[in-house]
Amino acid sequence: EAIAAVGSASFFLNVGYAIQAMVVVGGGIKLAHAIGRKDEQELSASIGSSLLLNTLLGLLTIIVFIFFGNSILNILDLNNTDVQQVAYQYLVISAIMLFFSYFNTFFIRMFSSFGNNKQSFYISALGIVINIVLDPIFIYSLNWGVAGAAIATLVAQITMFCLFVYRAKEVLWNSHIRKISMQNGWEIIRLGLPMTTQRVLFTAINIVLAKIIASFGTDAIAAQKIGFQIESITFIVLAGLNGAVSSFIGQNFGAAQTKRISKGYRASMLVGIGYAIVTSFLLIVCSEYLAQLFTRDPETVAMASSYLVIIGLSQIFMAMEMISNGVFSGIGLPKIPSIISIIFTSLRIPLALLFIPIMGLDGVWWSIAISSCIKGVLSLVIFQKIFRRRYKYGV
Repeated sequence: EAIAAVGSASFFLNVGYAIQAMVVVGGGIKLAHAIGRKDEQELSASIGSSLLLNTLLGLLTIIVFIFFGNSILNILDLNNTDVQQVAYQYLVISAIMLFFSYFNTFFIRMFSSFGNNKQSFYISALGIVINIVLDPIFIYSLNWGVAGAAIATLVAQITMFCLFVYRAKEVLWNSHIRKISMQNGWEIIRLGLPMTTQRVLFTAINIVLAKIIASFGTDAIAAQKIGFQIESITFIVLAGLNGAVSSFIGQNFGAAQTKRISKGYRASMLVGIGYAIVTSFLLIVCSEYLAQLFTRDPETVAMASSYLVIIGLSQIFMAMEMISNGVFSGIGLPKIPSIISIIFTSLRIPLALLFIPIMGLDGVWWSIAISSCIKGVLSLVIFQKIFRRRYKYGV
């Protein structure tokens, strides 16, 4: 029930992250292009506008989750009062956590744009260690349960926020950072909106799938959450690679270095696919063992294991999609991956409804895997064609 509660709340926390992606992607593109052009004034103004947008989004998230959290959770039709109550507690505490997490996500992208990935890595790693240490203390020693897990994450995010502000003080105290313009803010929104639309719809589709999964019982919700957490060993690394390649491509696009764009694309694709091959092997071969790290309930383990085997087949295609998305963002064309993602992620719902009568719950897992494969191939092919047509140069 605890896993199901956290999993249920997480769907809506992901909506918050999806909306904030507008600032990370839009602001990241502006920063990378300004660095490539060596335009210090535009760089500072873009950082200032991004931080203001983050503040507004963070406050809005807190208000919505605190006052409307229970109504939002009703969408899932959990049919379990205890699970919903615990999920609401987790959601409210996590709403405050998101306020700081929004800034931390942007700071990571900002540091990446400056080519300072090591600093953000050290700060992020410290945050993770704090979270790991505090979790058992708050959950078990203080007997705070699921709320303790949320508080541990909140403390970790606040610590990271303070460290990021301290390390970025020279940039943040720059006088140009206060020269926030409406035009700059709208430009960030315009560039980031396609990716935000994609991620919000992606999360909305996952919420619809969650309602379908919930019809199989609490064990199924827990299994999906477990599988998703384990699968994150692939997509969290790929997301980092996505951000790095977006900054690298953006800087070289701003400096008109076409050949470096091509080399960066090939190198990142090689790294991403290579990593995805390793994680695919782990998910498929060690599926049952990995699921047992979270629970010993036989039904939940069986469902989660099946999820990992099926999703494991699509990891390579996920790498193709995420790296291509980073390159599209870097050259200022975020609409293309957004359109691909919106269309083929939406396909998961009819596919799930088609497969469930034949395969049961596995039909939902197959709908996710198949759509990921299609998105990966299309992203790769379309970028190749666009790059050749625009620059008359192969990738």
